[in-house]
This record gives sequence, C-alpha cells and structure tokens, in this order.
Amino acid sequence: MRLALAQFNPTVGDLRSNTERILRFAERADRAGADLAVFPELAISGYPPLDLVETAGYLESNETHLRRLAAASVRLGTGLVVGYCGRDEESGDAANCLACVHRGEIVFRQRKVLLPTYDVFDESRYFVPGKRAGVWRFEKARIGLTICEDAWNDKQFWERSRYSRDPVEELASQGIDLLLNVSASPYHIGKREFRVEMLRAAALRHRVPAVLVNQVGGNDQLIFDGSSFALDESGTLRTRADSFREDLVLWDVAGDSDVPEGSWSSGEVFGEVDAVFDALVMGTRDYVTKCGFGKAIVGLSGGIDSALTVVLAAEALGAANVTGVGMPGPYSSEGSLTDARHTARALGIRFETIPIAPLYKAFEKQLAPLFAGTAPNIAEENLQARIRGNTLMALSNKFDGLVLTTGNKSELAVGYCTIYGDMCGGLAVISDVPKTLVYELAAVANRRRPNAIPESVLTKAPSAELRPDQKDSDSLPPYEVLDPILKLYVEENLSVSAIVEQLGEPLGLVREIARKVDRNEYKRQQAAPGLRVTSKAFGMGRRFPIAQRYVR
Repeated sequence: MRLALAQFNPTVGDLRSNTERILRFAERADRAGADLAVFPELAISGYPPLDLVETAGYLESNETHLRRLAAASVRLGTGLVVGYCGRDEESGDAANCLACVHRGEIVFRQRKVLLPTYDVFDESRYFVPGKRAGVWRFEKARIGLTICEDAWNDKQFWERSRYSRDPVEELASQGIDLLLNVSASPYHIGKREFRVEMLRAAALRHRVPAVLVNQVGGNDQLIFDGSSFALDESGTLRTRADSFREDLVLWDVAGDSDVPEGSWSSGEVFGEVDAVFDALVMGTRDYVTKCGFGKAIVGLSGGIDSALTVVLAAEALGAANVTGVGMPGPYSSEGSLTDARHTARALGIRFETIPIAPLYKAFEKQLAPLFAGTAPNIAEENLQARIRGNTLMALSNKFDGLVLTTGNKSELAVGYCTIYGDMCGGLAVISDVPKTLVYELAAVANRRRPNAIPESVLTKAPSAELRPDQKDSDSLPPYEVLDPILKLYVEENLSVSAIVEQLGEPLGLVREIARKVDRNEYKRQQAAPGLRVTSKAFGMGRRFPIAQRYVR
C-alpha cells in the first residue's frame, strides 16, 4: 500500500479554505499513485480551536465541509484519513474525530480516546473521549487509527503513564497491519526526535509499521513543526517530511516498489538552534498573516534582542514588509544607533529615526512639581520605554503594521522589562528564548543573512540604556548563571533548594531570582502572546496566580 503523508498548514476556523487545500493535497497524492493520503488531527478545523468548539454551528459546519470533501473525492482513487471537529454519536457532545473517506463516501469514523489536559492542552474542556480505538479495513489492510495523544501512553516507554488505557495496545490486540497516528503535536526543543523514539517503541513492541502525520504551521502561541514520518516494523525510519513547511511525501508500506521516499530537504535532521530559528520565522509569518496584518514594525535599538527580532521578521515577511524604528533617548549611545542602521541596511528594510529626548524632557517638566524632592529612580527610566512604546503603537495605528516586541525569556521571567513600554506590541517573537539562546540564534541569523548583526552587537555588554552607563549586570547575574536557574525553576518546576543542590549556586541568589519570577506574574499576564519553543513557555502553558505567596 502506498501512503501519502500530507502535512499542511491550516488556519483555525477557516473551514472552507482548509477543506479546499486538503482536496488539493489529495489530488496531488492521487496523481502520485497513493492508495491512501493521511492528514493531521483536526485538519478541517485547525488546531487548537479552543472555544470555537462551543460556538453555535461550528460542529455542524465541520460536518458540512467533511461531506463536501467526501463528495469531491469521488473522482479520486486515493482514500483519505482526515481530522475534524465532530460529535459523539450517543451523547451528541463535541468530539475530536477523524474520518476515513473513499470514493465519495465517509466509510469510517473514529473519536479520540485520550484527551490531554496538561501543559498547553485542555481537551477535556471541549471534547468527550471516544470509547474504543478503531481498526479500519482498507483494501486488504487492517489499519489501527489513533489521534495524537492516543499513542502517548505506552506503559513500557513512559516511566509513569497518565491514563489507565493504552489505545495502541488495544489496537494491536485486535491484529493490525499498520498503525496510523494523526497529530497536532506542538513543537518545542527536542520534540521532533522524541516523537520518533516514542513511536519507534510502539512499532518494535507490536512488530507493526507506524506512521505519524503532524500539523505544520503557527496558530497563536503554538508552533507545529510537521516532521511527519514513517517507521517499518523494525523501527527503522523510512521516510520523513520536512520541518516547518508544508510537505507531501510517499511511502510504500511493503517497501517493494519504486515509490520515491520523502526526506529532509537537507538530507538530515538539522540542529535544534536552526530548528528554533525556523520555528520562530514560521510562527511570526503565520501569526502576522493569519491575524490579517501584512507588515511588521520593530523598535530597533542596536541591541542583540531587537536585531534578532528584526532578522526573524524580515525572513518571515520579506524586507519590504518590515520597518525598523530607532528611538534614541538621552542616554543612548551613538554606537547603538549606528548598529541599528547597519542591521536595517544589511536586511534591506525601511529604517526611521525618531529621537525621544524632546518628549522625555516634556514629561520631566510636566512631572517636576509632583517629583520634587525625590531622587531619580525607575520612574524616570521607564518614562523612556513608555514613550517608545507609544511611538511604535502610533505608527502601528497609522500604517496598519503589527508591532513585534523584542524582550527575551530571561528578562520576562524576572520582570526586567517595562509594562506599557518595551512590552507594547502584538506579538512577542522571542519571549520564550533565553538570553543565552539569543546569542546562538544570532549566529544562525548571520549565517543566513551575512553580517546582518554586527560584531559590536554580539560583543558589547547588554544594556537597556535608560540611565548613564547602565548594564543588565547592574540588576541581574550574568545570563550564563541566570538562564540555568530559570530553566530549572520555570521549565522543570524545581524548588529553590533543589536548584541550589543541582547547580551549586548561592541560596540567596537562587531565592532572589525565584522571588522575581513569582512577583512579576502580573506583567507576564499583560504581555503580548509569545511563540513557544521550549518545553514550558509563559502564557497558555504556565498558569500561575498573580496574587499568591507560596514559597517553593
């Protein structure tokens, strides 16, 4: 049997367009001689649909478009496996479903059995679970059908299973010739290879070929990498689709034909830093375009964070659609403005300079009567950031461009950012990128866009330039010290004492960093949505109360 792994990029809720594009992929698969084309989880709906599931008519519209797809498939010899939002046959409640379509008919339906409710997932809020894992007989093959999480509970692979049932084991006990998993599995660092190892364990355990077809594209904060793949019964990787782009690859399950097998365009799995770069480019492109914007505006300060952000924006949207704005203040160095101009020129983007010193002086004069008798402090510093935020938002309103914020995860974690200032914007592109990773991504940026980020930006001490000779190190430990602490506290949820024991850092330092993380939750909950690339990003995957006093 010839399979087509059809990973495509849906827009959540755009049922008509998603269905039309599924059909075009199916036609391509048919012309290539595929017997069966497999599409991702909730392909018609897009994932995650969230509260759209509860919107009047949404489930009915999914069904309508599924039937239209089935009717259009009558001219195809290729069968289709496609995900959609449906209903449980008995209760009528919403269900995460897949349908098998062949020669104009919906011949089989399956509901997702295991509904994840952890991390970024909240499926039990929207769906009822299926009661069984289904075996579909297609031509002469017995195909075991699973939807994403259904394949993530192998008791021999996981140290601790989340569910009492293992749908893959249930399918294998019925006798299957092929295991299919349709997925909308979000990307984070290390996730691509982990999926392969997980499904390889199932293929080896049950001695059955296994195929995973994953959604690709950015939907709000989540990035889906695609990276669909097929394994034979010995666990050998036989074909693999590209990461971070739509792809259609073929595989002959029997392995005895001349069907060309898909592969990475580079011929190998590229490194994770490059993967993060591509993830952020795709996530930015999809967020901006799916939200109806065509252009982006970036405050280009001459620092490494804004330089990386504007490179990502230019890669995502094209240089003609990106504007960099330099906003030198009373303490900005001439070198920073020079560096900002260099990056803009290297990328070929529009660059405008708007000095904020006159506005800052006007604010100082206006506030002088109230500030009389007080020493300058963070209030005066943050005035500059907020003037810049207002400037960028004015440009956004006037020219209909989305402002991209430039703060990194390290800063956001400890509150080293100004609410209503540098946090102003519609998308926080690198808010899940630790500062140390920013430098690694800058190296990738310079490899792809030679010398876009000048050496002076890479080597100078990080600074917000809000007071004379200010350095990040005045307020924070070196990022090489800070980032490992934040990883353990935020991503691995360890206690202060456990972090001290693991890293050997002083107790007072770790406790202070933890206190900063906890105290600045109010800022993060007012931040622009950010693109997730680590295992625990601020936003939908990390939900802490703002007003709380628990000490870990």
